[in-house]
Amino acid sequence: MELKMSEATAEATKELNMVTMTDSRIVEFAGKRKLLKSSGSDEKGLFVRLDFVNGETRTFYLPAELTAKFALHGAEQKLGDETAGVVDVDDMVMAVDDLIDRLYNKEWSVKREANALAGASILAKALVRSTGKTLPEIRSFLSTKSQAEKVALRNNPRIKPIIAELEAAKTKSKKSGPVIDTDSLLDSLSGTVAE
Repeated sequence: MELKMSEATAEATKELNMVTMTDSRIVEFAGKRKLLKSSGSDEKGLFVRLDFVNGETRTFYLPAELTAKFALHGAEQKLGDETAGVVDVDDMVMAVDDLIDRLYNKEWSVKREANALAGASILAKALVRSTGKTLPEIRSFLSTKSQAEKVALRNNPRIKPIIAELEAAKTKSKKSGPVIDTDSLLDSLSGTVAE
C-alpha cells in the first residue's frame, strides 16, 4: 500500500500525542492538531484517510466515475494556492505560469522563498525591455535565480531606472479620482504662510 502524507506530521519542537486509531494503527498528532489527512492507493483503489485525535478514522475511496472531478478540483486548488500571499495581479499570473511549467516537468512541490514573487513581474518586464528577449525567455532565466540575485538585478544601474518607470506607471494606473496638481497647492502655500 502506497501512502502519501498531505500534511507534515510534527515539528521537532511540538509535543507529540500518540493515538491508537480504531483500525489499530498508531498515529502521531503534533501539538494541538486534531485531524491528519493522508491519501494513497491500495487494492480497492484511490483513497483519502482522515485520522482524528480521538482515535476515529474515516477512509473515503474515490468512486471511479468521480475521479476526473476530484482531479480537476485538486488542480484548481493547487493552481489557486500558488497565488496565496501574492498581492500584485501580474505577480500572481507569473506565479501560476511558473507552477504550470513545474507541473509539466512533473515537479509537484518546489519550496518557494518568502516574497520570491513580490515584484517579479516588474523585474521580468524590465528585463524584457532592457534585453529585447521574450517574456518566456526571461521567465526561464529568472526561474533559476535566487531571491538575492533577483534583488541584485533590480538594483543594477541598467535595470533600476526601467523598474522605477514601470512601477511609477503602475502606481499611476492604480490611482483613482481626479488628478490633483500638487505643485499648485504648494505654490499657494507661499502666499499664506503666517509670519
